[in-house]
Amino acid sequence: MEVKNFKVWDYLVFAALFIVSSGIGVFFAVKERKKAMSKEFLVGGRQMTFGPVALSLTASFMSAVTVLGTPSDVYRFGASFGLFAIAYTFVIIFTSELFLPVFYRSGITSTYEYLQLRFNKPVRYAATVIYIVQTILYTGVVVYAPALALNQVTGFDLWGSVFATGIVCTFYCTLGGLKAVVWSDAFQMVVMIVGFLTVLIQGSAQVGGLHSVLELSANGSRLNIIDFDIDPLRRHTFWTISVGGTFTWLGVYGVNQSTIQRCISCKTEKHAKLALYFNLLGLWIILFCAVLSGLIMYSYFKDCDPWTSGIVSAPDQLMPYFVMEIFASMPGLPGLFVSCAFSGTLSTVAASINALATVTFEDFVKSCFPHLSDNLSTWISKGLCILFGVICTAMAVTASVMGSIIQAAISIHGMCGGPMLGLFTLGILFPFVNWKGALGGLLTGIILAFWVATGAFIYPAPASKTWPLPLSTNQCVPSNVTKLVAPVLSSRPAVADTWYSLSYLYYSAVGCLSCIAVGVIISFITGHQSGKDIQPVLIKPICNLFCFWSKKYKTLCWCGVQHDGGTEQENLENGSTQKQRTESVLHNELRGESLAPVSGYDPKDKSYDNVAFEKITHF
Repeated sequence: MEVKNFKVWDYLVFAALFIVSSGIGVFFAVKERKKAMSKEFLVGGRQMTFGPVALSLTASFMSAVTVLGTPSDVYRFGASFGLFAIAYTFVIIFTSELFLPVFYRSGITSTYEYLQLRFNKPVRYAATVIYIVQTILYTGVVVYAPALALNQVTGFDLWGSVFATGIVCTFYCTLGGLKAVVWSDAFQMVVMIVGFLTVLIQGSAQVGGLHSVLELSANGSRLNIIDFDIDPLRRHTFWTISVGGTFTWLGVYGVNQSTIQRCISCKTEKHAKLALYFNLLGLWIILFCAVLSGLIMYSYFKDCDPWTSGIVSAPDQLMPYFVMEIFASMPGLPGLFVSCAFSGTLSTVAASINALATVTFEDFVKSCFPHLSDNLSTWISKGLCILFGVICTAMAVTASVMGSIIQAAISIHGMCGGPMLGLFTLGILFPFVNWKGALGGLLTGIILAFWVATGAFIYPAPASKTWPLPLSTNQCVPSNVTKLVAPVLSSRPAVADTWYSLSYLYYSAVGCLSCIAVGVIISFITGHQSGKDIQPVLIKPICNLFCFWSKKYKTLCWCGVQHDGGTEQENLENGSTQKQRTESVLHNELRGESLAPVSGYDPKDKSYDNVAFEKITHF
């Protein structure tokens, strides 16, 4: 393959992305230098507004894997990927209305603090360790995979981009904390949109306009979007994307530390919800741009597919190759697209580093050293940012020698997300589930999710289930490039064509539902949790929606949790002294100090401020 190297202007545009991102970190380091408190560093003093947080959520949600992978998927399988807009909608609704209120009002910093308040320390630590491992693995691959694809197509220096990404992210995370991460993400989100728009405008012009793109895509069966086949083995159907996609992204979004940390950094619950809903708009925009890019790319290469002809060696190289083709005579614009791709990488890596530092500090450091000063806490938090920056960069280096395991490593994010979703769902929706059920359900969910995903990796699903669409090489110029020959499949066990062929979008659902089922069964066998021992703020009484006609049935579904003293709003606004003292004890065990939550409900705004905590003297 002929590599079309970057020009000077491309490198200047790309360098500007890193300079501005680093500058944002320096700005907030100088601006916040007098606020030497860990909560300022880790959660922005809980005074963020919804605008930058919404942009930050969208940018980190859409990594470079999305920028490069989604157009490639549409190119090969069609625009059914656009149905993820449905899944994103459900994910945001469930996150903002079910999970966020519980996390926000309980005054936690790490989402895993909730698990100790609801269950106990072993459950919390197990979930934290799983989160740390899967985030490091995923972040390393997010850095390496797009860098490799861009290197092989554009000649962009592989290790230079990998180390630059790790150094810059670590730099502005360490200097500016969450505020630097959020505002850098907001800037990178703008770069992503501008990068996509340049591709859409120039690409559609190259193939005769948008009408021509749609016509050619329809002729190539790329617009056959709706397929109501209920077969769970089919890769992409309406049901696998809307249902399986909801489980998948809710597991890695709705209960993910990176997402929740930025939501609870908002100054009110209303701002946090607005951030999520405006973020949904951003997700739709990026998804639309990525899908349309895939259709334009197909229209451009409809008679000479670079992948099957051997011009590129992997599907994720299609988008960079396409960009270098259409911008061959326009220096600077290839650099803009690469900036678009790396904006996704920077935002994801920075959010991951900040989240890893937060959960490590809150869940381990504070538990071992509960009486740290604010100044020392801040320096430890910065040290953790540096540590995880180095680890994630090292993981990217390791990914270079992992070969085909890279695909499995990317899937880890989803495989762990499903059981995590099941664990938090058990805590929030099932008051009778005890810590044994929670821990047993988590381990069962992870085992089943890894089993099916590993089996699918070893024995890929047959083409009859993935249904790749035809690609043409009729008008390709003959070259000396050797065509790739499909490997001969070895004998397959019977389970390979059933269980292992399950759509990858259902892996998270398998982990989540098995976690819930096993957690409920174990809790009944070992003696269910007494609802009287659970604070109402830790449970979401959704049974009120289904038993609104009967106080008796509502009380039965509450399983002893004292929600009957008034509405949820009244309970939080006019919480009794006993509830405050009990929560203080729980937080005292968690943080090593007595904390009395101060009600933050504003009846005029109909929203909750972040729960304010006042230190009280130990006796």
